[in-house]
Amino acid sequence: MNLADLKVGQQGTIIQVVGDDTLALRLMEMGLIEGEVVRLLGKAPMGEPLEFAYRSSRLSLRKLEATRVEIELLKDST
Repeated sequence: MNLADLKVGQQGTIIQVVGDDTLALRLMEMGLIEGEVVRLLGKAPMGEPLEFAYRSSRLSLRKLEATRVEIELLKDST
């Protein structure tokens, strides 16, 4: 499962960022690292970008970028 698979309100724990290119590095630099809990706050009307909350930050990603972040769905998410 990846970040793009989340439904609004669901959250998951990051397992890994896939790839070794500049996009993967940039996602990790923004704090999307193993063990972080990320929650999907919402989607724009056309489905992207997606808005996520983690730590005390918010981040908007395109679906293509969000698919690069593998997660494990938290059981207690909606």
